[in-house]
Amino acid sequence: MAGLMRKSFDAPEEVRPFEDGKGRLELVSLSTGPVGRATFEPGWRWSTHVGPIAGTDSCQAAHTSYVVSGRIRVVMDDGQEEEFGPGDVMSCPPGHDAWVVGGEPCVVIDWQGFADYAKR
Repeated sequence: MAGLMRKSFDAPEEVRPFEDGKGRLELVSLSTGPVGRATFEPGWRWSTHVGPIAGTDSCQAAHTSYVVSGRIRVVMDDGQEEEFGPGDVMSCPPGHDAWVVGGEPCVVIDWQGFADYAKR
């Protein structure tokens, strides 16, 4: 395992924009894997702004995330749903859609599901 590391989202190693300018994913790589910061703009919805990139009907990534700001609603393929906001930690299995709630961008840090997220 590598020693002490410092990375910053102010200088991400990769940036992946979402469709229609509705946000972006910024990635930094650690020895344990990538960590992503996603900014979802008001009006963003996974099925509209990432689904065409992924080529699937619902998001097939699992997420372990922390919501920094804004609000996001997640609906699982089986109908279960939950809304997350600032300070919430989310564990979300594959098979879901999600969208921003309200007029504020939603910023999420994710340790699990962003390695191939919105990758063309």
